Amino acid sequence: MTLVLKNARIYANGAFAPTDALLEDGRLVAMEMGIPVPSRAVVLEKPNIVLFPGLIDVHVHLREPGFSYKETMETGTLAAARGGFTRVCAMPNLDPVPDSLEALNAQLDCIRAGAKVRVSPYGAITCGEKGETLADMAAMAPFVAGFSDDGRGVQSEEMMRAAMLEARRLNKIVAAHCEDMALVRGGCIHDGAYARAHALPGICSESEWRQVERDLRLAEETGCKYHVCHVSTKESVALIRAAKARGVDVTCETGPHYLTLDENCLQDDGRFKMNPPLRAKEDREALVQGLLDGTVDMIATDHAPHSAAEKSRGLRSSLMGVVGLETAFPVLYTHLVRTGAMTLEALLARMRDNPAARFGFDDQNDWTAFDLDSAYAVDPRAFLSRGRATPFAGMEVFGECLLTIVGGKIAWQHRMTAN
Repeated sequence: MTLVLKNARIYANGAFAPTDALLEDGRLVAMEMGIPVPSRAVVLEKPNIVLFPGLIDVHVHLREPGFSYKETMETGTLAAARGGFTRVCAMPNLDPVPDSLEALNAQLDCIRAGAKVRVSPYGAITCGEKGETLADMAAMAPFVAGFSDDGRGVQSEEMMRAAMLEARRLNKIVAAHCEDMALVRGGCIHDGAYARAHALPGICSESEWRQVERDLRLAEETGCKYHVCHVSTKESVALIRAAKARGVDVTCETGPHYLTLDENCLQDDGRFKMNPPLRAKEDREALVQGLLDGTVDMIATDHAPHSAAEKSRGLRSSLMGVVGLETAFPVLYTHLVRTGAMTLEALLARMRDNPAARFGFDDQNDWTAFDLDSAYAVDPRAFLSRGRATPFAGMEVFGECLLTIVGGKIAWQHRMTAN
C-alpha cells in the first residue's frame, strides 16, 4: 500500500516540523513538503495528524507462557501496536518464571512465534520470584532488558544488595516492584477516605515508599542502575528527587491511571483495582509535578490483563491489575497536553525518548501516526487485548492511532480508503 500523509507534523530530535510523508508498504520513504501524490495512493489530510517514532512501554504483562487465557503474545502485542507502541518490556511473573536461560527460552519462543511489535523480556531477580535465591542473571543478561521480581517486592535487604551487585557487574538495570509485604496487611485499595467510608482494608503508602527508601540506599552503595516501577506516592517522588540530586543512578516510571485518577474516582468494580492502588489527590498531584520537573522519567502502563471472572469480584476480591496499552496515549494527551499541563513534545519524551535512552533501545524504522482531533469514548469491548478491565471505560478522549510501523512493516492500521 502507498500512503501519503499530507500537511502532517513529524517529531524528530525533540521537536515537531510540518511535512508530507510518503510510505510505501509500511516503510517511510520520503518526508518533505509538497510530495507528489502517486496514483491510487491512500491520502490522509486532516488538520492535526502527527507522525512520531513508536512509543516504548517498559512495563507490561503479556502472560505467555503460562497464562494465555488472560492474554497471548499476539493479542497483547496487537494491543500495543494499536496504542502506538513499537516496543514493550515484558515482566517475568510467568510459568515458567524466566529465572534461568532454559526458562527464559520458553518466553523467547513465544515472542518469536507471536509478537507483532518488539518485545524485550525481563529476567527474574530471584528463582521463582520467591526472594530466596538469586536467579541465573549472568546467563540471561544478553537477552533481557533488565531484572525484576515484579508482582512482589524483594523483601530481603541482603538479597537485593546481592542482586544489585550482580546487575552492576553485568551492566544491567534492576527494575524494582517496591512493596514491603509486612506493611500491606491484606489491603485491597489505598488506605484513605474511600477505604474508611466503605470498610475496606487499606494499603498504606509506607508499604511502597519504605522499600523505595531502602533500595535507593542500596543503589547508592552498590552503584547499580536502578529503576523504580509504578511509583504511586508523594513520598516516593520526594525520595527519588533527593536521590537524583545526590547522584544516585535512578530512574522511575508511573502509570497513566496514577497521573489522571485518584481514590475519589473509585467505584466498587474490579476495573479500579491495581497494585499499587489509586491513592490520594495529593499523591496524584505530586506525580504530575514529578513528571513536569523530571523526577518521573517515563510513563509505563503496567498493562496487566485478567479474565472477566477474575475482575468481576469488586474491589475486595478481584485480582490486581488493569489494561492500558490501547488507552495510554489518548488518555495522557487528553488530560495533560490538551489541558496545557505539558507539551506534546514533553509527553513523547516520557513515552519514547527517555525509555529508549535508559534501556539502550535504538530502534530504526519504527513509527506511529495519530489523528489528535479524533474524539471518542473508550470502549473496552473494542479492545484487541483479551483484558477488558480499564478504569477509563466510557471516558471521552482525543487521539486515535492511524497506523503503527515496526521495522518498516505495518504492525497495525486503522481502516483507510483512498481519497
